[in-house]
Amino acid sequence: MTDSSAAALQAADRTAARTRVWDLPTRLFHWTLAIAVLGLIGTGLNGIMEWHIRLGYTVLALLLFRLLWGFVGGRWSRFAAFIYAPGSVVNYLRGRAHPDHLIGHTPLGALSVFAVLAILAFQVATGLMADDEISASGPLTRFVSGAVVSFATGWHKAQGKWIVIVLVSLHVLAVLFYVLVKRHRLVRPMVSGDKLVSSANGQVAESRDDAASRGLALVLFVLCAGVAYWVASLRA
Repeated sequence: MTDSSAAALQAADRTAARTRVWDLPTRLFHWTLAIAVLGLIGTGLNGIMEWHIRLGYTVLALLLFRLLWGFVGGRWSRFAAFIYAPGSVVNYLRGRAHPDHLIGHTPLGALSVFAVLAILAFQVATGLMADDEISASGPLTRFVSGAVVSFATGWHKAQGKWIVIVLVSLHVLAVLFYVLVKRHRLVRPMVSGDKLVSSANGQVAESRDDAASRGLALVLFVLCAGVAYWVASLRA
């Protein structure tokens, strides 16, 4: 970083207010999902199927939780906060982003989040219906046709696996680009929950992150874990 860039960042920090952007449930979801997905990739590539299946159920519970939390979570964790119109994405790419679009997920970051969540959901769904006829069979295979099982197995072991690996790699590279090149602080807020928001943005609504919201998140996750456990119990 050049001296002028460092000075600019320090000046921006002096006029910024610390704002709670990412609530604790969102942060725990983010890091737990990251560890679980890396574990899925590692166990899948190395044929450690029992742990691969357990991690799959974990990701199922996490995705169900994120779906619910996207409607009742903190201000910046709700889907409504980062579903952008095409015009917003174009303006962001042209350097004319709305100040609010730089607080939570940016328009490009939102596209990345939705892409990762969607492909993970599809990968988990196909895993539940896959059958390699050797060591692993999903709990839903007996409820669908042979054609569906065949498609799910082929997708899960081939295209889906590599799409997940590519998307995760792109996500990591994008974070590194924003941190190292554009000097945006992305990792620290996802650890502490707080982000330095310029006073030029005016009054910024914070995400609710109190005991009541965290208690609600715990109840929701327990319910989602219960659903995942019930699905796992269907395994023959």
